[in-house]
Amino acid sequence: MKSLFNIRRIPETLERAEDASRKATSERTRRTTACFLILALLLSCGCQVQAAPVPVRHAEGMVRGFLVLSNSKGVRIASGDFLQVGQGGEIKTRTVLYFKDGSLHDETAVFTQQRTFIMKSYRLVQKGPAFTDEMDVTLNRATGKYRVKVKGRKDGQEKVLDGRLDMPLDVYNGMVPIVAKNLKGAKATVHIVAFTPTPRVVELEMIPSGKERFLIGDLKKGALHYVLKPQLGMLKLPAALLGRTPPDNHVWIITAEVPAFVKFEGPLALNGPIWRIELASPVWPK
Repeated sequence: MKSLFNIRRIPETLERAEDASRKATSERTRRTTACFLILALLLSCGCQVQAAPVPVRHAEGMVRGFLVLSNSKGVRIASGDFLQVGQGGEIKTRTVLYFKDGSLHDETAVFTQQRTFIMKSYRLVQKGPAFTDEMDVTLNRATGKYRVKVKGRKDGQEKVLDGRLDMPLDVYNGMVPIVAKNLKGAKATVHIVAFTPTPRVVELEMIPSGKERFLIGDLKKGALHYVLKPQLGMLKLPAALLGRTPPDNHVWIITAEVPAFVKFEGPLALNGPIWRIELASPVWPK
C-alpha cells in the first residue's frame, strides 16, 4: 500500500516540480530584465557627461617656443615649434614637430578665454613612418561635426569617418598644458576626444604629483608635475582585453610668478611609444 500511495503521489510531485520550475524561470527572467534595466540606466547616465570648464586665471597671448622631441633613450628624433596668436577674439595654438625620418605631427586648437577656456575647433595631422597609421582629424564645436581620415601604413587602406559628436564644455584637445597652467596646483577632471579612430569623449584626470627640480644654466627652478590619467569607464575592460589601455601622460609646469610649460611625456598616438617634448634654445653654428 505504501508503494501504491507513492505512485499515486507522483503526478502531484511532478506538478509541484513544474510549478517550482516555472516560478524559478519567472524569477530568473525578472532578475535578467532588472539587470538589463539597470544596465540601460547606467548607460544613459554615462552619456550625460558632466562638464566644468577651467576658469581663466592667466590669459593667453602671442607666444613662440622651440621644441625638441626625444625617444625613451633620450635620443632626439624631432624638432619643431609651439606657435600661438590671437585672431578675432580667439586664440590659435599650434604644435608642429618635424621628424628626422620625414614624419610630421601637426596639432592645432582654436579656443576662447572669456572667463573660462572653451575649445572651438581642433585639427590633428600625423603622417610618416613614425606613426602606425596616418591620420587627419578635424573637430568643430559649433556644428558638432567631426571628420577622421585614417590610412594604415601596412595595408595602405584609407577609411573616412564623418559624424556629429556631443562635446562637453571642458573638452581640451591640444590645450592640456594651457589648462594645467591655470589650475593653481589643484586636481581637476576635464575631457578630451580620443580618436581610436572612432571619436570618443574620455575623462582626463589631472593629478598634481609634487614639484621637481631642474636647471636652466646654473639657476635652479621648480616645476609642478601633473599626472594625466585617461578614464575609460565602461571601455576599460574591453581596452585591457585588446591591450589598448592608454598609459598615463605627464606634464611639467612652472607655477611661480609666470606659469609656463616645461616638459611633456607620453604617446602622441594610440599605442604609440612614450616620447618626451621639451623646450629648446637656439644653437648658433660655429
